Amino acid sequence: MVSQRDREILRDEIHSRGAKLSATDRETLLKPYLPDPSDLSSSKRSPTSQRRPKTRKTPIRTFLKSQLHHLTYALTHIIFGVIVRLLQAYHAVVERVFAIVYHHHRTPELIRKDVRGLKRVPQHLSIILNLRTEDDALTVLMDEVAELAAWSACAGIPQLSVYEKTGVLKSCIPALHQIITTKLASYYGSPSQQPSLQLFAPHHPVHGTAPDPQFDSPSLTLLLLSSTDGRETLVDLTKTLTEMSQNGKLSPADITPELVDAEVSEITSQPLQSDSGSGYCTIGPEPDLLLVFGPFLKLDGYPPWQLRLTEMYCTGDRSHALTGYGEAVEYQGFMRGLWHYAGAQMRFGR
Repeated sequence: MVSQRDREILRDEIHSRGAKLSATDRETLLKPYLPDPSDLSSSKRSPTSQRRPKTRKTPIRTFLKSQLHHLTYALTHIIFGVIVRLLQAYHAVVERVFAIVYHHHRTPELIRKDVRGLKRVPQHLSIILNLRTEDDALTVLMDEVAELAAWSACAGIPQLSVYEKTGVLKSCIPALHQIITTKLASYYGSPSQQPSLQLFAPHHPVHGTAPDPQFDSPSLTLLLLSSTDGRETLVDLTKTLTEMSQNGKLSPADITPELVDAEVSEITSQPLQSDSGSGYCTIGPEPDLLLVFGPFLKLDGYPPWQLRLTEMYCTGDRSHALTGYGEAVEYQGFMRGLWHYAGAQMRFGR
């Protein structure tokens, strides 16, 4: 920097000359204070040399490293693929062995023998089925429902509910009742030995005859559910509460979540029976066991308040990718669900 003394000398020089300094004079005066040009060039070169260090190119090493990564990735996938396939093959063999050993042969005595050693059997069994895309999908679905009804009746399960999302089974209740009756005849023989069958569906007439209380004969109650049942139940409850509020029977301030929960619980806790004089049924109590015949556990719109304390089991979660039986309704899957329920611990929130 220019000192105060040099400034005064420079000012006096300017006043003494009475004119402006030329470029040469200014350069002569400021030259002692300017940095050395050699220092500037070295300072400019040094950062550049630091930012661009000289590196050796190793294309062969880079290529070998990338190939090693690809080889490791491929070996990892091959090892895990082999392990998964071996596990699927093992479960497929176990499934086939169970299918042979625990085959019912349409004999109620064999089914009762299979469930005799279980600690408990569900009193209300619920099944989730899916409608396939084949041309005969409805026929296959109705035959599966008939098989499940026969197995449940032979195992001593009095209540069975079948959930199918689209509700296509509700449109053919008489035909389904006839198919189930024919299936029960193939298991039990004469009509006198068959269990009594009642086929229910919300907002649909009841098909079948009630069991005679004078005789201790087996009976089966079958309920058909779909995705609309959950919404329609809430809609009916909303209409009822609205009408009671408009008629002055209920204050709007009294409509609380606790009241709605109590009403829904009252609806779902009623036994399966037709309303007095109407011939229609209400949704019954929540099931003890829910079986899902599919590759994974998917409720698919099942009424949620029906599953608060329900034990769930998925039958096709292990060997379906190899055998193709993930969604098939088979007896060994039915039995595995009952075994799972018998060994489950019912804590009920404790």
